[in-house]
Amino acid sequence: MWKSHPKALPYLFLSEMWERFGYYLMIGIFTLYLKDVEAGFAMTEKEASDLYGTFIALVFLTPFIGGLVADRYWGYKKSIVIGGIMMGAGYFMMGIHDITMLYIAMTLVIVGNGFFKPNISTLLGNFYTEDKFKDKKDEGYNIFYMGINVGAFICNFFGAALQILLGWQYAFMAAGVGMFVGVIVFLLGTKHYGDKTEKKGVQAGDMPFWKIVMFILVPSAVFGVIGWLIKGVTSEANPNGYIFGSDSTDAFIFACIPVIFFYGSLYFKAKVEDKRPIGALLTIFAVVILFWAVFKLNGSALTTWADRYTDREITGTTQTVFNGLKLAKEVEYKKDTVELYDSSFRIQKVDGEVQKTVDYPVYFRNVAKDKLPEEGSKVLLWATNLSQSINPGWVIILTPLVVAFFTFLRSRKKEPSTPTKIAFGLLISALSVLVMIAAVNMGANGTEKVSVWWLVANYGVITIGELFLSPMGLSVVSKLSPTNITSLMMGGWFLSTSIGNKLSGVLASLWDTYDNKQDFFWVNFGLLMFATMLMFVLLKQLNKVMQEKGIH
Repeated sequence: MWKSHPKALPYLFLSEMWERFGYYLMIGIFTLYLKDVEAGFAMTEKEASDLYGTFIALVFLTPFIGGLVADRYWGYKKSIVIGGIMMGAGYFMMGIHDITMLYIAMTLVIVGNGFFKPNISTLLGNFYTEDKFKDKKDEGYNIFYMGINVGAFICNFFGAALQILLGWQYAFMAAGVGMFVGVIVFLLGTKHYGDKTEKKGVQAGDMPFWKIVMFILVPSAVFGVIGWLIKGVTSEANPNGYIFGSDSTDAFIFACIPVIFFYGSLYFKAKVEDKRPIGALLTIFAVVILFWAVFKLNGSALTTWADRYTDREITGTTQTVFNGLKLAKEVEYKKDTVELYDSSFRIQKVDGEVQKTVDYPVYFRNVAKDKLPEEGSKVLLWATNLSQSINPGWVIILTPLVVAFFTFLRSRKKEPSTPTKIAFGLLISALSVLVMIAAVNMGANGTEKVSVWWLVANYGVITIGELFLSPMGLSVVSKLSPTNITSLMMGGWFLSTSIGNKLSGVLASLWDTYDNKQDFFWVNFGLLMFATMLMFVLLKQLNKVMQEKGIH
C-alpha cells in the first residue's frame, strides 16, 4: 500500500491516527459525561447538545487562523507540534470535574486543533505536488482518511473500559496520552519531510496579518458578542433571550459573518485565472455544510438513540468477552431512588435541580415486557460510547473497497470527477437517514428498544457517502487552491465543517421537541436531499472548472 506513495505518508498516517484516537475518545464520551447526573454535570439533552455543537463547531473554526499562521509564519511542523501539545493538555484537564476547568480544557482543544488539523492535511497534499505522485493524490487521502478511522475505532474500547473501571477522568487522560503519542510519531518522521514543512511566507497581494486581525478576527469577536446579547442573556427572567435556539448559537452565527465575508473577498480580489477555482471551492464548501450537520449527529442524537432506544443487553459468549474486557456495565432490575425522566426520556429539573423518584433504572422503561428480567436480577449492558466505533469500523472495512473501485474505474478511464463523487456522497448519505426512520417505526416511536443492527446499517450506508465526500473534499482543496493560499482554503473547508457541526448541535438540541422521532429524521433527510439536488445542478459547472485546471 505504501510503496507507490511518499515516504512521509506512514508517519502522517500514524500521527493522524493517534491524534484522532484522542479526539474521538473524548467526543465519544463528551455528551454522556455532560448528562451524567452523579459524576457529570446533569445537563438536559438540549443543554448537552448545544454545548457539544458549539464545541465541535469551534474546533473546526480555528483552522482558519491556524492555516494562515502556518502558511506565513510558523511553517507546518511547528504549527502541528504546538497544536498537538495544546490538545493533549486539554484532554488531560477535561476530566477535572469543574465547569470552569472544562471550559479552559475545551479552549485548549479548540485552539490546538486549529494549528494541527488543517496543516497536517495540507502537508500531506504538498507531497503529491510532485509529478510521480500526482495521480495518486485521491488514493493517498483515502489511506490517510483510513488512519483517522483506525484511531477513531479503537479509542472507544479504551474509553469504555477506563470509564467503567476508574471513571470519566481516566478516560479523558487516555485521550491526552493518544494525542502526545501522535506528536511523537510525527516528529519521528521529520527526516522524510524535507522542505515540505516550511512556510510559504507572505506572497505578493496577500492581506497583511494585522489587517486580518483588525478586519476579520476583531469583527468576529464583536459580532459574536452582539449575537450573544442581541436579545439579552437567557435566564429564568428572560427565557427566550435568543434567536436561533441558544445564546451560544446566536454568538456563533454572528461571529461567522466576518469570516464568510473574508472568503467571499478572496474570490472578488483574486487574479482572473484564480477566480473560477476559488469560486468552485466556495460552492463546495457551502453545499457540504448540510452533510456535516447530519453526519455529526453521531456524537449527540445517535448516541442518545444508542443509550435510550437500543437494546444493549448482552448474553452468552458476548457477555463473557465484554465483561472480561470491562466494556459492559451491570444493571440490577429493582426499584430504587433514580433520576426522574418523563415518557420521552426528558430529564426533569426544578430550579436547576434534577428531580428524583423511586423506580426501576431508566434503561428498562422501554424494554419489551416479555424481555424484562426477573425482579432483583442483573443484566449486562455494553457501554453506550462503543456505538461510536461503528462508523470508523465501517470506514476501515470499506475504504480498501472504495479505493479499489475507483482504481478500477480509473484504469478504464471512467473514474468520476471529484465534484461528481461528492454529489453521489450526498445522495448516499441521504439514504442512510431512511434507515433510522425505519428504526423509529420498528420501535413504535421509542416505546420498545430496537436492535443495534439498525445503527450498524445506518452507519454502514452513511459511511459510503462519507468516503465519497470527505477525503475527496480534502483532495479537491489541495488541487484547486492557488499555491499561496492553500492552507487558508483548507481552513475554508474546515470552516464549512464548523458551520455544519454547529448546525448539527442545533438539530440535536431539538431532539426533545419532536414527540415523533420520525419527524426529526425526516428533517435530516430533507436537508441532505436539498444539498444533493443543489450539487447535481452545479455539477456541470464544477467539472468544467476542474477540466480547465487540467485536473480530475
